[in-house]
Amino acid sequence: MRNVWEALSDYTRREILKILKKGPLSAGEIYEFFDITKPSLSHHLSVLKESGLVKCKKHGKNIIYYLNLSSLNEVSNYIRCLKK
Repeated sequence: MRNVWEALSDYTRREILKILKKGPLSAGEIYEFFDITKPSLSHHLSVLKESGLVKCKKHGKNIIYYLNLSSLNEVSNYIRCLKK
């Protein structure tokens, strides 16, 4: 879970997760929400993929990013367990 916590520790990555909550998007569509460079966005998406919080699939020339709900549920369950 270390990679998950590292991924969640960054504000931009948390915002990407919020954006993807509304549905799958391409990197270009995600990029429109931020004032960062494309390489920086690519890095954030890579960290989210490596952590397992986000998955992607190729759609033509685009890569579509979407939430990995099973990983997010695991994190949520862990946090809920700490509250008890």
